[in-house]
Amino acid sequence: MTTSTVIDVPDAFAASYRENGAAARAWIAELPRLGGDFLGRWELRLDGPAAHGMASLVLPVLRADGVPAVLKLQQLRDETAGAAAGLRAWRGDGMVRLLDHDDDSGTQLLERLDATRTLSSVADDHAALRILAELLARLTSVPAPNGLRRLSDVAAAMLDQAPQAAPALRDPTERQLVHTCASATAELVGEPGDRLLHWDLHYDNVLAAEREPWLAIDPEPLAGDPGFELLPALDNRWAEVVATGDITRTVLRRFDLLTEVLGLDRQRATGWTLGRVLQNALWDVEDGRTALEPAQVAIATALLRHR
Repeated sequence: MTTSTVIDVPDAFAASYRENGAAARAWIAELPRLGGDFLGRWELRLDGPAAHGMASLVLPVLRADGVPAVLKLQQLRDETAGAAAGLRAWRGDGMVRLLDHDDDSGTQLLERLDATRTLSSVADDHAALRILAELLARLTSVPAPNGLRRLSDVAAAMLDQAPQAAPALRDPTERQLVHTCASATAELVGEPGDRLLHWDLHYDNVLAAEREPWLAIDPEPLAGDPGFELLPALDNRWAEVVATGDITRTVLRRFDLLTEVLGLDRQRATGWTLGRVLQNALWDVEDGRTALEPAQVAIATALLRHR
């Protein structure tokens, strides 16, 4: 391989990135060359078609010794700037292993897992949720390394934004919910925690593996309280939750399982989950929406009625 090698970037991935502003367009324009450079630098051979999500391009590769791996390329953002530090701290315990990393570009070389089998493939929701909860318990048992973003800073910024964001919502009940979530966050902001958080662990961010049955991927590391981790698990497979006919009961069953396995205080976990609802509400308003996601409203309402 030489640095003149270029990679093919899927049209759908390139198109989605171009909608994210000038910096994203510049990054996507450089991506074919960037990917080729790392194939050469790390002595990698392509080993199949590229895959992608919303934010990253993943290339299956073989290392010089023939070991399968994946090359992950993504634009550097605040949310992912600490990914390598988090992966190093976890050292593969419940998490995909980091094999190499470039600080300047955020490019990662990772162990290859089975991308065709996510935790969503486990039909029994209770079994799938327990697997996810047990992974979360392991991941959040690790102290956050120095230099990561802190939940205290994230929460303080949310509290600053909430009063201006709430009036953008059409429904007065939803406006009140934003204020209620902000109040719950304000009660906890002085005790933000110091654990290493994944921040986005849901069924599709858990893949089947060989050295363990399931491993987590795609962390957006944050130093904070594990209660801030629960919301992505609570709204997994939301259509199935609705189909039960008793949303509140199903949400609380999930919440009870998560807090039990992680050993969390229910009141604190409720407060930080409401903080996570606040964060998503603020993002929705920032994106120009005038209504909250129904799943978020239902989860917050269920927890508020039973705290």
